[in-house]
Amino acid sequence: MTLSELNVGDVAIVEQVNIGRHGGELANRLAALGVISSKSIQVLRKARLGGALHIRVGLTTEIALRCREAETVQVRLLNAGV
Repeated sequence: MTLSELNVGDVAIVEQVNIGRHGGELANRLAALGVISSKSIQVLRKARLGGALHIRVGLTTEIALRCREAETVQVRLLNAGV
C-alpha cells in the first residue's frame, strides 16, 4: 500500500521509499524530512482531485507532499482513522 492510498486519519508505518522515476533526490529529500523506514506517518488532510497530502511524520513534523510523491512511499497500515 502506498501513502497516497491512505485516508484522512489513517496511521501507518513507512516500509520503504521507492526511487522510481523521481530518482534518488526525492528519496533523500523525504529522508531529510523524516520519512524513513519504521517511522509513523498520519494523513491529516487530502486535497481534492489528486492534489497534495498534509501528513504528520512522527509526533511533531508536518509536511505536504504531492500525490505523485506520496505514491513512492510504501506503508503498512496500523489503524484506520475516523
